[in-house]
Amino acid sequence: MSARIVEKGKVQDIIDDIDPIETTEWMDALESVAKNEGSDRAHYILQKLGEKASDLGVKTTSSLNTPYCNTIAPKDEIRMPGDLFMERRIRSFIRWNAMAMVMRANDNDDGLGGHISSFSSSATLYDIGFNYFFRGSEGEQEGDLVFFQGHIAPGIYSRAYLEGRLTEVQMDNYRREVDGVGLSSYPHPWLMPDFWQFPTVSMGLGPIQAIYQAHVMRYLSARSLIDRGDRKVWAFLGDGECDEPESLGAIALAGRENLENLVFVVNCNLQRLDGPVRGNGKIVQELEGVFRGAGWNVVKCLWGRHWDPLFENDEKGLLQKRMDEVCDGELQNYKANGGAYTREHFFGKYPELLEMVKDLSDDDIMNLNRGGHDPYKVFAAYQSAMNHKGQPTVILAQTVKGYGTGKSGQAKNDTHSMKKVAMDDLKDFRDHHNIPLSDDQLKEVPYYRPSPDSPEMKYMMDRRNKLGGVYPTRRADFDALEIPPLETFAAQLKESGKREMSNQMVLNRVLSTLVKDKNMGERVVPIVPDEARTFGMEGMFRQLGIYTSAGQRYVPHDSDQIMFYKESKTGQILEEGINEAGAMSAWMACATSYSNNNCTMVPFYIYYSMFGFQRIMDLAWAAGDMQARGFLVGATSGRTTLNGEGLQHQDGHSHLMAQMIPNCVSYDPTFGYEMAVIVQDGLKRMFQDKENKFYYITTTTENYAHPAMPVGSEDGIIKGMYLLQEGKDAEHKVQLMGCGAILREVTAAADILRDEYGIESDVWSTTSINEVRRDAQSVARWNMLHPEEEARTSYLDECLKDREGPVIASTDYMRMFADQLREYIPRTYKVLGTDGYGRSDTRTKLREFFEVNRYYVTVAALTALAEDGKIERTVVAKAMQKFGINPEKPAPWTV
Repeated sequence: MSARIVEKGKVQDIIDDIDPIETTEWMDALESVAKNEGSDRAHYILQKLGEKASDLGVKTTSSLNTPYCNTIAPKDEIRMPGDLFMERRIRSFIRWNAMAMVMRANDNDDGLGGHISSFSSSATLYDIGFNYFFRGSEGEQEGDLVFFQGHIAPGIYSRAYLEGRLTEVQMDNYRREVDGVGLSSYPHPWLMPDFWQFPTVSMGLGPIQAIYQAHVMRYLSARSLIDRGDRKVWAFLGDGECDEPESLGAIALAGRENLENLVFVVNCNLQRLDGPVRGNGKIVQELEGVFRGAGWNVVKCLWGRHWDPLFENDEKGLLQKRMDEVCDGELQNYKANGGAYTREHFFGKYPELLEMVKDLSDDDIMNLNRGGHDPYKVFAAYQSAMNHKGQPTVILAQTVKGYGTGKSGQAKNDTHSMKKVAMDDLKDFRDHHNIPLSDDQLKEVPYYRPSPDSPEMKYMMDRRNKLGGVYPTRRADFDALEIPPLETFAAQLKESGKREMSNQMVLNRVLSTLVKDKNMGERVVPIVPDEARTFGMEGMFRQLGIYTSAGQRYVPHDSDQIMFYKESKTGQILEEGINEAGAMSAWMACATSYSNNNCTMVPFYIYYSMFGFQRIMDLAWAAGDMQARGFLVGATSGRTTLNGEGLQHQDGHSHLMAQMIPNCVSYDPTFGYEMAVIVQDGLKRMFQDKENKFYYITTTTENYAHPAMPVGSEDGIIKGMYLLQEGKDAEHKVQLMGCGAILREVTAAADILRDEYGIESDVWSTTSINEVRRDAQSVARWNMLHPEEEARTSYLDECLKDREGPVIASTDYMRMFADQLREYIPRTYKVLGTDGYGRSDTRTKLREFFEVNRYYVTVAALTALAEDGKIERTVVAKAMQKFGINPEKPAPWTV
């Protein structure tokens, strides 16, 4: 029974104990077990008691949270073996140079930016990793994979500068990359291809990528493609970053698959960009519950060793109680306002706590360090993570944002935006860290690097040599794959006769051929979110198996069928569930395996095209940055082709989004032979010629017959445009362009124009309007910059230069897609497309609604001829009447 009383305006809970002696006996017994047999034995007994209580129907309160203290007790800490003094010296140099680099970059009128406070709070977290845990690739096994928090890049550059990997010129050109001697603002592999491995500063992308890198590492190991050994994937992130859905959205996968090769380190400095993460709460406790509930091993590293004597003397538990009740906003205040404030507002709540610190000065109280700044505590946490088996580990390390930057920056709400440090604080920083610079030298904020034969540099390099070399470093090259010739896909190059099929089914057959290839078949990775049956890929279930770390512990209900749902530890298919971001991250891990695992993979990620770039564009952009190689397949594409699904399913703009990524090559093929040519050429360019590109190919669900490949069309297919049908000589002629499913409407319009109006058409299959645009853009630029040289001719010009008549382009995408070519077609140019929201109906009705069917193509061609003065406008009006086109019909993008 409980009673509630009010004392000094505060509510306290008092629980009546009907048998205090019995309670004491139970408590003493548990304490005895913990002291004499260890915490693991005590935990086991409590677990068994909980199970018994459940059997007896006794209600228990189970919490996912532990007290607000370090998970690892001082007596259980594994001692750091290195030279603490030497490492502190090195860490001081790194801190100084990181700060100097940012300040020098901003000592001008350009205001290049940069960040000081994030690295200042996490320097120890990284330093311990570099000295003892992050393994390079020069050892017996491949190195670890480390996702560095984006805003701490100056600290990583600073270490590389000490190692001699970066010059002072490069450091001075931080955020000045255009001239080719600078350093990127954040981790960007595209801009520093031999240094950074992963782009992480778009917050949330690092954590989800890390989970799937660990997942794919296990997948490759299970398939005996790599030797995983004890490699780790480390992900460093901020506590505020955990609010991004991607940060925590896939942690259940890591727990479910027991990814013991994965370690998260969350820098809990309690501040995000503008202020506290959880000013009124406790972000560490919140994250502990979330991760523990997802099946992770949680290690809290909150308080440094200066707190250990206080906790040891906390016989009544008041210090722990105070730790548990204080909110994050106050924890920030204590470091922002100093020791006297902390004495009054933290320890002052309980007289016993004030008594505990009566012999400590205000400076002593201010120096009570947090766990993330204590190398011994951090080492113990990391070593615990390394030794833990069967679960991923998250280390919640409490730090102070802007640590060491003085009164002007430490723990202030605007600390994240700090670019400079006041001179007095700079002097304090120098003195505190023993940087041998005079007051006069400080005015220039110079870098400091001891000689290579100094004890500090020898120690630092020795530590890295024992761990497999310097880090980070990225493998940019790989062994080329032997790509099958185009003839391998002979079945797709022939006409299908009376047999109709979608070009998605054509792709499935291309994939089936590839996985059987003796040279590269095992490298092919089909990836689906949860729509394999929609894409007609269920036949691969039994053939290849679906990867799962647990194997198949059940007999599938359809086991008696040919295409049953087969899961396997060695399965080749990655089916990632209803999770496009996760499937994309798995694709990225496979698409960069050539660099990160020294094992080249060829991933095909097939998904609803509407749920591709639109949903995961940030990841797709990062894939381009990290030089991913593989195929993205936007199935069920086109605004009118996926006819029954409606507004949120019908894609009319994915190719425009693909065009935004410079190294993404995109195609919208119609026929089977186009698909075969594009895939084979993509394999060759990416995995044999080693071009830094990845491919986006759209497919459709519409069934139709496929013709044989026209002789000599391969080059045009790859360049993005080729002549499919050539019209005869005639008085009037038009150039009709189309792609995807709408190409067949274009060819039908050509028949109407010929049969009913005597107008001939050249029909062009524009397999890649984006590639045609890029070529034309490059040629136009070259001509502008070389005014005295003979002008070059674009591929588009070469195709159209001897062809008569206006040009009409029709696609199943927004008009803007084909409108990209307008400035490069110096004649009448009409564009049809599917602007507006999609809706459910038949393909026939949708194409009429969006004005892209054969009749609208015909009317557009007639209109262009009328505008060119070739025919009378009455011909257009009569055609509209004949085809039932209502001129007063609302535009589809308005309804």
